[in-house]
Amino acid sequence: MRRALRTLPVAAAALVAFMGGFAPHARARAVESDIVPADKRRASVERAELLAKRTKPMTLPATLPLPFAPANFDLTDAEEAAAAAAAARLANAQNPNLPAPPSDHQLLEEIVAKVRPSGTVYLGGRPLLMFGKRFVKTGAHFTVTYKGNDYDLELTGIDGTNFTLRYKNDEITRPIQTAKSP
Repeated sequence: MRRALRTLPVAAAALVAFMGGFAPHARARAVESDIVPADKRRASVERAELLAKRTKPMTLPATLPLPFAPANFDLTDAEEAAAAAAAARLANAQNPNLPAPPSDHQLLEEIVAKVRPSGTVYLGGRPLLMFGKRFVKTGAHFTVTYKGNDYDLELTGIDGTNFTLRYKNDEITRPIQTAKSP
């Protein structure tokens, strides 16, 4: 037991010495500030104030076209077509050497001359017009591209060997001419 009593003060002294090694030194060196003195910061602060200064934006001219809401954007297709036709008439009036744009009926005749259905099929007692693997029923609208412009045509009737197409208010009836095999 005496031996245990003698080793206890030695162990306690070792523990205190060990813990003392982690304690901060009383004579620690002076800590320097990371902040630069005000005299040296003044030039940077003045430049930052100039960059952050708000300036009033320039006013835009009233005639500037707006890219997200162009003029006549809210017009229907019919109103847009009428406006385009009026613009074309105005351009022709200003330059009489230009040829007049074709009327809707002339345009429909030119388009229908290029439309070549491959035949008709009856499905459920109703006729369908065939364009290759595509079938169009009476009353359906389809788009035809002619001279780089898209035209919305309506199939208004299929009568035996004839079909009728409508563009705007004009209709034309043409025969279905199927390609003959050689």
